[in-house]
Amino acid sequence: MITPLAPTPIPAPTSERPHYSPGELVDYTAQNGDTLPALAARFNTTVEEIMEANPIIPREATTMPPGLPMKIPIYYLPLWGTAYQSIPDHAFVNGPAQIGFSTSAFLSSTTGWLKNYRVYAGEKMRTGAEAVDYVATNYSVSPQLLLAILEYQSGALTQAESPAGKYMLGFRRVNYETPYLQLVIAANTLNNGYYAWRAGKLTEIELPDDSLFRPDPWQNAGSVALQYYFSRLYSGDKYYGAIGPEGLARVYQTFFDDPWAQSVIIIPGSLQQPALRFPFVTGHLWAYTGGPHTGWGSGEPFSAIDFAPASEKTGCNTVESDQYATAMAAGLVLRSDIDGTVIDLDKDGDERTGWILYYLHLATEARITLGREVKTGDPIGYPSCEGGHVTGTHVHIARKYNGEWILADGPLAFNLEGWVAHNGSQAYKGTLTRGAAIVTACECSDFQTHVISEAR
Repeated sequence: MITPLAPTPIPAPTSERPHYSPGELVDYTAQNGDTLPALAARFNTTVEEIMEANPIIPREATTMPPGLPMKIPIYYLPLWGTAYQSIPDHAFVNGPAQIGFSTSAFLSSTTGWLKNYRVYAGEKMRTGAEAVDYVATNYSVSPQLLLAILEYQSGALTQAESPAGKYMLGFRRVNYETPYLQLVIAANTLNNGYYAWRAGKLTEIELPDDSLFRPDPWQNAGSVALQYYFSRLYSGDKYYGAIGPEGLARVYQTFFDDPWAQSVIIIPGSLQQPALRFPFVTGHLWAYTGGPHTGWGSGEPFSAIDFAPASEKTGCNTVESDQYATAMAAGLVLRSDIDGTVIDLDKDGDERTGWILYYLHLATEARITLGREVKTGDPIGYPSCEGGHVTGTHVHIARKYNGEWILADGPLAFNLEGWVAHNGSQAYKGTLTRGAAIVTACECSDFQTHVISEAR
């Protein structure tokens, strides 16, 4: 049954947590994608203290097994927010839980304005369903979540006419007035919240009225992403209504059933990156031009790094014929266009499952074709300035697992032939390290950025 927009918002809930003694051990059950550094940031403690309280966890652990009972030493902070969890992580990412869902078939059964919407996006005209899928694919955000947001804020599924005026979702940004571009900002904002929580960076949220709260340490990434998203738009009752059980969560459940009824693990415990080579020819010298930065869009997730053929020239240059980008591992090419090239390592033909390698800025000419199987080291195209805003010829690489962008630094850091990526003071800064050796990222492509692929 199709229902109207969410009802009158509710007031701010009070924190359900007591005032804990410093270092008091509290019960916690590991959730999807949890890592010790992120848990330490959320509970205002340290990795060392968590390890001491949980000797079963090996020091080299990457991700925690969902469902693992843990003891966390907590140091109380005021202004903790609601413990209500509005959406599980598997309903946030465009991953395994979205398999079998057809946006176009779903929209054909609705009566709202999105059904007949048309927009030019990604170099072609698209239907409303195609536009939603296009955003969902590029940002790797669930199309069902995007549809629920469009309904909650604009009646896209139930109202015959779209809201009058510009900035339908409330993001007042120049040149982003249309419904499609508002949805682009929405997906980007959702990812900013999700992956900042995943990385342990998002420990407080400020609303437009300057009030502040801290997400409850027991929260999951999907729910915090919605808290962050609506904090960019609303304050007071309207805000707390949006993140409560009668807000976005109710609209989602109305159209797509209760997502908590499904048990889908996105990031399993002890996840390991497969062996990866550098994305260029063995024996060639390339420059590390970009440390960890966004995989797609702006801001979080810091899941990508950049490389360029070593050159005395800067800017958008044609490269030598042997300076092509290569497959970092064997797989199946699922996408190959201006928006990126995707290699599916499990070869199941679905970008939403397993390990995915993502490349951006490969030149149209000689770029590998869709459907090709590649072996590690095979040529896949030439670095260029095509695809998005760039300052020079390079290739941008990122990883996903089950639809979730994997952060370039942290317990699952990018590891290329033993060289491990580390964040810098800001986006695009940072280093690669192997033992005592350090390579420092810089667009300047000087000798301190140079690295050679030594794969055999």
